[in-house]
Amino acid sequence: MNRLSTVLLLCLLAPLASARPWLACGHPSYPPVSWHSQGELVGLAPQVVRQLFAELGDEVRMLAMGNWKRCLLEARQGRVDIVVAAYRTREREAWMGFTREALVADPIVLFVRRDKPLRFDSWNDLRGRTVGLLLGDSFGDRFDHFAEEHLNIEWVSSGEQNFIKLAQGRIDFMPVGLYSWKLQNSRFGYDQVIVQQPGQLVTEHYYIGVRRHPTLLALLPRLDQRLRELAADGTLHRLDEHYSARYLAEPHSMPNLYDPTP
Repeated sequence: MNRLSTVLLLCLLAPLASARPWLACGHPSYPPVSWHSQGELVGLAPQVVRQLFAELGDEVRMLAMGNWKRCLLEARQGRVDIVVAAYRTREREAWMGFTREALVADPIVLFVRRDKPLRFDSWNDLRGRTVGLLLGDSFGDRFDHFAEEHLNIEWVSSGEQNFIKLAQGRIDFMPVGLYSWKLQNSRFGYDQVIVQQPGQLVTEHYYIGVRRHPTLLALLPRLDQRLRELAADGTLHRLDEHYSARYLAEPHSMPNLYDPTP
């Protein structure tokens, strides 16, 4: 086969090679942004990502990873193409490109045992305390650094484990997005034992993240344009309400907050 024939063959095969679905993952327990439901990744972020890539002629396959850290690790190692929603941090930007437009704002607040409130006027009040964090969690570069330097960190693989540890007094507090907390509390009634501490830790934003592949990075300006349009016409707000209602309507059972082996 001469060189010209080889080039033509490669050109014909290229669309087939790129026709495979993009692989995506997301946070497994952060409604309404994303969560696992019957073995599938669902929520506002998976829906938006699927819709925007479909508009570009691409298919996205959603993967339900075991925990948030696993999702980020798979993306970092290039085995996953898209993280449907993540905070932007310097560490993540080294191996993932992000939209400039956010999917949602995420005010982070602290939760404590009802009978053990904390004084919280500034981060310094938290020094030496024990915090429960999900594997892979970040609350922005500044707080991540503060936590590493001044807090005792207990890592868990699920939000339920965090609630159990807090109820048992094994951690002093946990940071959670305000809107996700409201949904989970409405579903499980955690506020019998766990309450929101007055004050706000930080406000972060969820962005769509993509593997640093030229084809994906080239799509970011178009994704940003569509995110602006979806925010302006109220679509993102309607999806937030839809997936909040869906989460609350799903069958569930109240976890035992005093389970001795979370």
